[in-house]
Amino acid sequence: MNAQKRFEIFARLRDHNPEPTTELNWTTPFELLAAVLLSAQATDVGVNKATARLFPVANTPRAIIDLGIDGLKEHIRTIGLFNTKAENLMKTCHLLVEQHGGEVPKTRAALEALPGVGRKTANVILNTAFGQPTIAVDTHIFRVANRTGIARGRDVVEVEKKLLRHVPKEFRQDAHHWLILHGRYTCLARKPRCGSCVIEDLCEFKEKVEL
Repeated sequence: MNAQKRFEIFARLRDHNPEPTTELNWTTPFELLAAVLLSAQATDVGVNKATARLFPVANTPRAIIDLGIDGLKEHIRTIGLFNTKAENLMKTCHLLVEQHGGEVPKTRAALEALPGVGRKTANVILNTAFGQPTIAVDTHIFRVANRTGIARGRDVVEVEKKLLRHVPKEFRQDAHHWLILHGRYTCLARKPRCGSCVIEDLCEFKEKVEL
């Protein structure tokens, strides 16, 4: 795919959704971190329902520590894998208090040192909470990048590096959200909605599905 086509793809995605953002509910970097930690193998809707109960009671590392592990589990038990997620979130809260003054760090290395935080989660926090032009490649973005031809790669790291290299600078900050939303609602895994896709004529997918 050439640079002009990539530019046009992101220009259309921007026109279609000028201010994309995460569908997780959050107001502080810590709330976003907690929500992302809880979101693995869970829907954003399900996470939002749980955090709507949790955050009014405890939305800081210290408050969650004070809640205790059993209290935390009680608030998030509707989410899949809640036992493991509660353990990771509690460990993360202790590290944030002990090593970062209760604040979410703004560097990749420090974020990835937190329990349950990998490269993808760190990229989400750096991009969405701190405005850094990172791209967190999840299953949706991996599919969209490969299927359209925007950035083909064998694994998520290769796709991420290619996206950072090929996405025009003016679109880089919001590229993560445009691609994930496109994968979530239009470029579906089993049956992409090609007939209603704003970039259908630019996409290089050879097996388009017409509605």
